[in-house]
Amino acid sequence: MASSIRTQFEIPGKMKTWSLSLIGIGLVALVIGLATKGLSSDEHEQAHFWGTLMYNTIFWTMICNASMFFICATTLAMGGWEQTFRRVCEAISAMVPIFGSITFVVLLYVVLGNKHHIYHWLDSDAVANDPLLKGKSGFLNPKFFIIWTTLTLGFWSLLGWRMRQLGNEADEPMNAEQGASFIWRGTIRAALFIVWFALTVGSTVPWLWMMSLDAHWYSTMYSWYTFASSFVSGLSLIALWVIYLKNKGYLELTNQEHLQDIGKFMFAFSIFWTYLWFAQYMLIWYANIPEETVYFKHRVQGAYKGIFFLNLIINFVCPILILMKRSAKRNYTLMTFMAVLILFGHWIDFYQMVMGSVSKDHVTLGWLDFGILSLFVGMMIYFVGKSLASKPLVQKHHPFIKESVIHVV
Repeated sequence: MASSIRTQFEIPGKMKTWSLSLIGIGLVALVIGLATKGLSSDEHEQAHFWGTLMYNTIFWTMICNASMFFICATTLAMGGWEQTFRRVCEAISAMVPIFGSITFVVLLYVVLGNKHHIYHWLDSDAVANDPLLKGKSGFLNPKFFIIWTTLTLGFWSLLGWRMRQLGNEADEPMNAEQGASFIWRGTIRAALFIVWFALTVGSTVPWLWMMSLDAHWYSTMYSWYTFASSFVSGLSLIALWVIYLKNKGYLELTNQEHLQDIGKFMFAFSIFWTYLWFAQYMLIWYANIPEETVYFKHRVQGAYKGIFFLNLIINFVCPILILMKRSAKRNYTLMTFMAVLILFGHWIDFYQMVMGSVSKDHVTLGWLDFGILSLFVGMMIYFVGKSLASKPLVQKHHPFIKESVIHVV
């Protein structure tokens, strides 16, 4: 590998300034929100504050975890094309223990604080007098919620850490036998992560954390819908960091071919998300069963109507019109624009999934939401930058690095 390749990232002063400024703005919003809403005697104000924290923590934890899913999925597919920017994915996934810890604290407070105006199934009297809630009480109860949330976040962090630790071995020379062992151990660890990912993101976690906000409603596609939303957002975050590093003169071995493939994934999973969006909505609308339509009624006809359909425009119409062309997926400016737009669009999607149930009659989107968003964006920039600076940007001794260098779409 050429000696001129810049493999050590140095955090620019402007990045530190911006990230710390965003964190500062977010902390101010958090403190003001806690004082005026979180500690208010008004249950609706409390629900606004804790609901805002919930959808932000869940969203950012899940999209960072999607980066590790991307690593593990390509590992199991014996893909080598992503090796030149794999450290970007690792750095983003390293946020899972940080964001996951915040998510755990927020959810723990909501459940142990008996915030039944957020999770209706926390009200024991309501459960006792409601046959539907009583039938779901085997898993919609504080004990199961806390245990499964702890296991979920713990194993996401542990299994992701094990994959990143294995990746460190690719910074040192290895012979053919060591390389084969490296690939085999990576395959085993990736498979373990994928299985746990399927048991959590692919099924139970979206049910517990978000779908149970409307405990009378259910959708068999909800978890897949949430996965599609978080995965395409995770891909967009990867694209932003790759483009940023390219513009700063790093990742010389990553080229337009790699960027186009990331763009293909963004396009494909935007369409997949739309398929699930339409299928979930169309089947429920067509059946017209009251316990199913209750979720959509106040979103399609009530205060959230504008946000509900804006969500579709941003996350489907824009990607299909802009990312369909090959040239668009190779253009740094267009890819940056679309990555930011998709991230914002799915942040809005998580907003309406949570707040559309917590505050059904009023759209609460305002200073608190954008303030908390600033906090998470600032933390993501700061800690991902530190993670990138802690290791070489390219695993130059990875057995598949040559495949990635010569990658052509």
